Amino acid sequence: MTETLMTVIVVTFGGMMITAAIAVLFVRDLLSAIIITGFVSLSASVMFLLMDAPDVAITEASIGAVLATMIFLWGRGKIGGDG
Repeated sequence: MTETLMTVIVVTFGGMMITAAIAVLFVRDLLSAIIITGFVSLSASVMFLLMDAPDVAITEASIGAVLATMIFLWGRGKIGGDG
């Protein structure tokens, strides 16, 4: 992959992550906020993979995107909906 293409991809993913992180602040629905947070974490794992850090990408995807999202969803279920 050329350096210019890599820069474009990283800037695009970075912009999407920043936009999604800001969107979490303004979303009123708890489920939507949880899904957006999972997307930010999954995007971070793709960024790590693009930067040739597959071990960090796998860790971020498994813990950040999956486990944290599942814990948030479990907590949402315990408090009952949009509590």
